[in-house]
Amino acid sequence: MNPRRKQRLAVVGIIGFLIVSAVGLMLYALNDSIDLFYTPSEIIEGKNGQKPQIGQRLRIGGMVVPGSVSRDSESLAVSFDLIDTGPTVTVTYTGILPDLFREGQGIVATGVLTDVGAIKAQEVLAKHDEEYMPPELAEKMKGIKHVKPENMPTYESSNGAGSK
Repeated sequence: MNPRRKQRLAVVGIIGFLIVSAVGLMLYALNDSIDLFYTPSEIIEGKNGQKPQIGQRLRIGGMVVPGSVSRDSESLAVSFDLIDTGPTVTVTYTGILPDLFREGQGIVATGVLTDVGAIKAQEVLAKHDEEYMPPELAEKMKGIKHVKPENMPTYESSNGAGSK
């Protein structure tokens, strides 16, 4: 191998090593800001054989258990239980809850696992289905009959082909 080829190979090797090192450092730095998503069952029983660690930042999604919401009358603190198909997890949150938050509603909370089955949330998001309509629009549409697409009549076109 001639010296010029050896020099090129060394430069390519060094550049490759630097790129791999930079990517590795970026992934390591981003590891702390990743929020893993869990359900209440996965927090209690584990996900893929691993339970989240106390102090770990995570997201949890589930349904608010009816009758579990308790509010502090002197502050914005609220506590409620989340459930999926198994055990419940207690979520505590201090702040203003979303307008769509209610018992029996699906929510996603971002926070820190403080104890097995207990989460201190920094953010609570209420989920809604595709039937959601902002209150202002719902008020304007009162009295207008809504037809769902699957219930729409079939019309014949001039070439005889039916369309919806």
